[in-house]
Amino acid sequence: MILAAGFGTRLGELTKVRPKPMLPICGAPLVRWSALWLRAQGVREIVVNLHHLGEQIADELGDGSELGLDIAYSHEEGLILGTGGGLREARHLLDDGHDSPIIVVNGKILVDLDLRPVLEAHARRDAEATMVLRPDAEGIWGGSLAADPSSGTLATFLGETRPGATTGPAMMFTGIHVIQPRFLDRVPAEGEQCIVRTAYRQLFADPRGIDVHTHDGYWWEHSTVERYLQGIANLLDGRAALPWAERPIIGVDPSAKIGPGAELDPRVHVGPGAEIGAGAKIGPYVQIGARAKVAAGVRVERAAVWPGASLDHDLEAGVRI
Repeated sequence: MILAAGFGTRLGELTKVRPKPMLPICGAPLVRWSALWLRAQGVREIVVNLHHLGEQIADELGDGSELGLDIAYSHEEGLILGTGGGLREARHLLDDGHDSPIIVVNGKILVDLDLRPVLEAHARRDAEATMVLRPDAEGIWGGSLAADPSSGTLATFLGETRPGATTGPAMMFTGIHVIQPRFLDRVPAEGEQCIVRTAYRQLFADPRGIDVHTHDGYWWEHSTVERYLQGIANLLDGRAALPWAERPIIGVDPSAKIGPGAELDPRVHVGPGAEIGAGAKIGPYVQIGARAKVAAGVRVERAAVWPGASLDHDLEAGVRI
């Protein structure tokens, strides 16, 4: 399941035009990147929950047949249900009746995680839920989680440490986890709907505990304009290995039109049908979307011009929608 029902309020004006999972990143919106990643891991059946501007997501992915996938949608009306409530609402689409594991990913992230060892360990340990964690390298996520290296389970959860546990370094939750259908029974039907503060809190208190997997590769979430632009810069710097990309991440599409005298830094993404005017200076760390137009003489740096948009003025550290 791809969780895609949030409002994305920290992105300001951007999410008045597109929901957060539809933010374009070097040739594809985030939700498409998630679908491509899941397909590369062998997943063929996907559920996506929808709320704010959800029709854009459904239009982007359709029924999944174009991607060789089977995609269904869980439409949330009224109040957003939260991560736990969204999963409960979609359970009839997720639970095949054979106790098959459910992979859950937040639709605001890009990751290069190999799911095979996660699924193998989850099955081997007969886990109810396995959280994918990563080192809190940025130091901005609270450091409220820590694994027990000796047991492969969570030692510290929201600041509380299990008695006798060996505590590793501060970790953060990636928004990726593997759960069994019965885990959703721990989410209350009413009230608090965050799966971490409900179901995971219960499981942490259980003697079995929460199984964990540590990811040391690329991971980035895009909840603010600054993080969105940095996520683009990360890809243009080659920091992520994304072999499931449908087209080159870095460079200029052959169908783009580049005016005479235009200067393009190597760290750019210029999409199909884009037009760059004469004498424009593009880059570094610039994404020009498909069919977008940049006027002659304009300077663009560390910025994004969305597909179909037109830019007739200099732009630095911003987004043209």
